[in-house]
Amino acid sequence: MPEIRSASAPPVLRPNLPLGVVVAMSCLALFMVVLDSTIVTVALPDMKTGLDLSTDAQQWVVSGYLITLGGFLPLAARAGDLYGHKRVFLFGAVVFTVASLIGGLASDGTVLIAARIAQGTGAAALAPTSLSLITASHTDEHERERALSLWSVMGGIAGLIGVVLGGVLTAELSWRWVLFVNIPPGIALFVTGVLFLLPSRSTERIKLDLPGALCVTSGIGALTYGLSEASAEGWGAPSVVIPLLAAALLTAAFLVAESRSPHPLIPFDLVRPRTLRIANLLMFCLGVTLTALFFFLSLYCQQVLGYSALRTGMAMLPITVVFIIGGITARHLTLVVGPRIMLVVGGLLAAAGVACLVTITSHAAYVTHILLPNMVGGFGVSIMLLAVTISGTTGVEPKNAGAASGLLNTSRQIGGAVGLAVLVNIASNVTSHASKDSGHPDALVEGYRVAFLVIAGLMLVAALAALALPAGKPAKEKTHEELDEQAATTRS
Repeated sequence: MPEIRSASAPPVLRPNLPLGVVVAMSCLALFMVVLDSTIVTVALPDMKTGLDLSTDAQQWVVSGYLITLGGFLPLAARAGDLYGHKRVFLFGAVVFTVASLIGGLASDGTVLIAARIAQGTGAAALAPTSLSLITASHTDEHERERALSLWSVMGGIAGLIGVVLGGVLTAELSWRWVLFVNIPPGIALFVTGVLFLLPSRSTERIKLDLPGALCVTSGIGALTYGLSEASAEGWGAPSVVIPLLAAALLTAAFLVAESRSPHPLIPFDLVRPRTLRIANLLMFCLGVTLTALFFFLSLYCQQVLGYSALRTGMAMLPITVVFIIGGITARHLTLVVGPRIMLVVGGLLAAAGVACLVTITSHAAYVTHILLPNMVGGFGVSIMLLAVTISGTTGVEPKNAGAASGLLNTSRQIGGAVGLAVLVNIASNVTSHASKDSGHPDALVEGYRVAFLVIAGLMLVAALAALALPAGKPAKEKTHEELDEQAATTRS
């Protein structure tokens, strides 16, 4: 998370323009980033039909975006500080918009996945700079608090609208419009950025750790690809072994690059404290749960229960509303009981809710088998997000604040990508053993049940791991404004 700038910080907005312009631009940018992490989920079955996508390819439509978003977030945040927020912001808007157009026009799965990967790169540039524009332009404490609150809430609204809008666009137009919908706001961001933002550039002569970013992003991509291929080809296949070996080599190269870089993406002294390591483990688990839950629920509703895309989106609406309510509740409770209790209670609720999904059948009742379990599990996850962010950023030196927040975001996105690849592999294997017809509803349900059981177990592990965090409440001087700033790292 970028540091709050002082009143002497260089202006980012042209003179005589209201600060509301920056707030509107930043909120719209975050809205696009978060929207595209959920809007494609409901459209996956239609994408499969239209482009003849395999289950692994459907997974990559989600994972490709998450990998590049998570892998390049720290690099983009640093680039904004060094080369100017305007430059990075405009770069993100252009890449995101062009990639959305290409993805919407895709004639095969390869082009679609490549476009989603490019979208993730643009999103990685937009997310941190949208926050930095607010913190750099709002020098008044109360104005900054209101702007950060609005920015943070916008992330929750985007997640809510994503699943519903994805269903509406897919049902009424086509799946291509879940990508085309980004083009008008992307153009608006670029035009307003050119007209209203002032150029800025740091006087520091620091080189970006591009080798480190490329190694970690490529390594996670190779790992995810190898895991996704294992279900179809077997663990001994070259298409599995080679990517997994490449992932190991790229990880080693990343560690070497970080140890030699004078300004690494992830300073080694940052991850030494046990609290930070546990917090990032918890955020990884939350990333797995948030991504995989919507993925499998969408496929289950459409491929097993026969829901339309629109009905699937509406079915998930109450769940996403619970996420927003939980986030608002957590903002107040965390000040009272402290992060550890919130994480333990939230983890147990999430585990219980997801465990109830193991009872699903090919003729499940919506209220008892889908709605209620997901409302319990969703509330548990939502109250954990702020608490884990506080645990992962409290006590960090100011010079490493941005790196700590970036690491949490990276853990969440990569957890979603890698965890989804593993769970798709597990579900596919269970399905193939349950029936020779891998598309049979009962066989699909068996795979989804096991996937939900693994997710429930993961959240139980997270609750137990949270017990190792120090007890106590946040520092007395912690304000709602500071909580809003920390909550901001969970929105992208």
